[in-house]
Amino acid sequence: MELSPAEATAFHEAGHAVMALVLGRPVACVSVLPTRQFLGTCEFGKAVFRPSEDWLEREMLIALAGLAAEARHSGDYAWDGAVRDRDYAEGLALQRAGNVRKASRLLRRMLSKAEHLLGQDVNWRAVERMAAELLRVGEISGRAARHIYEECCRNP
Repeated sequence: MELSPAEATAFHEAGHAVMALVLGRPVACVSVLPTRQFLGTCEFGKAVFRPSEDWLEREMLIALAGLAAEARHSGDYAWDGAVRDRDYAEGLALQRAGNVRKASRLLRRMLSKAEHLLGQDVNWRAVERMAAELLRVGEISGRAARHIYEECCRNP
């Protein structure tokens, strides 16, 4: 299904935000208001580091979640529109895996995991509601994003 650029951006940014919230990373702001550089943004608050946490995996999942959400909604992977996210995730995968072949496999596993997490009913409902709100108002606070996510969790 062909998405309008605004709709694609809304699902993309909502995917980043919901994945961050699922993984316990604070969201500061989510926007589909274009700037000179970006069609939309998802800004994160300061993360609390937990020694048992896999920081690299969390960052890869959040980076790939925009693409995963957009693809789940449209049926198409818009790799060209997610170059910055892909490059960031590839760099993290290379850091973890040590070579390009292993990094490529790790990246595919992380994309699959992001798709699985976002595919859970409660999380997908949060993506859809957040994308709808972004299309309606253009930008939401981290508090509003968290409220949408928590509302979906409370009312499955």
